[in-house]
Amino acid sequence: MNRFHEMSVFLAVAESQSFAAAARRLAMSAPTVTRSIAALERRLGALLLVRTTRSLRLTEAGQRYAADCRRILEEVEQADDAAAGAMAMPRGALHITAPAFFGELHVMPVVLGYLRGHREVSVRTLLVDRVVNLLDEGVDVAVRIGALPDSTLTAVPVGHVRRVVCAAPAFLREHGAPEDPDALQRFCTITAAMEGRGAQWRFMQAGEPRRMNVESQLTVTSFQAAVLAACEGWGLTQVVSYQVARHLKSGALQVVLRDFELPPMPVHVVYPEGRRSSAKVRSFVEFCVDALRRDLAELPV
Repeated sequence: MNRFHEMSVFLAVAESQSFAAAARRLAMSAPTVTRSIAALERRLGALLLVRTTRSLRLTEAGQRYAADCRRILEEVEQADDAAAGAMAMPRGALHITAPAFFGELHVMPVVLGYLRGHREVSVRTLLVDRVVNLLDEGVDVAVRIGALPDSTLTAVPVGHVRRVVCAAPAFLREHGAPEDPDALQRFCTITAAMEGRGAQWRFMQAGEPRRMNVESQLTVTSFQAAVLAACEGWGLTQVVSYQVARHLKSGALQVVLRDFELPPMPVHVVYPEGRRSSAKVRSFVEFCVDALRRDLAELPV
């Protein structure tokens, strides 16, 4: 087994955290994958993976080796692409990540539109509500909402979204609308408390950002569930504008407390700077940027 293939097998196991999943991904048998990793560790004289009956994790040496393998294999792929004329013709695997619900609503239509015109490209999407490390997880392009930390990533702005408080018109007719954030305690509210995030609502008040603990009668772990409850007239909820765009357009929900909203959050398409030469990345970024700018420009204000 040549070293590049050996690296590919190890990287598949490291990313999948499973010999069986890596074997399926590589169209190999699980015993072959296991023997390959064992041979690699013998050759290197280092333990790369710690195996138990229920889990698999990388050692410190394994983490460093996985990062090096990813970088080397990407450079080899780019060299092959350039030699084969991929500068002019996008082809190969493209890995994309985005926030879960935003990805379903806005990124997946972009992906499908792109694939219709690029039959030589295959796409794997990772739609999750966490910040994915593009280099560590082998992702080519990400869509991110919110301020970006300083990094080596190239970021292209595509628009903005807002954090809004809304309720069904029937609820507002019956109970009225809160005049300020402090008045929320007198209303039925729905809070979406995601894993790893607090149940706080966020506002701008007296020129300063403010986080409020709202004692909600209903707390859910999904923004979609919060929106559904609001549409059913249960109460007020705070979500991001793209999550309720169609309900605002149809009149099923109305926005309140506009004067207390935080500044709009930017949306960017980001990718590692070193991959600008890849035709698949460049063509997808251009396609995605154009599509998302149109979509976000049409969101209700």
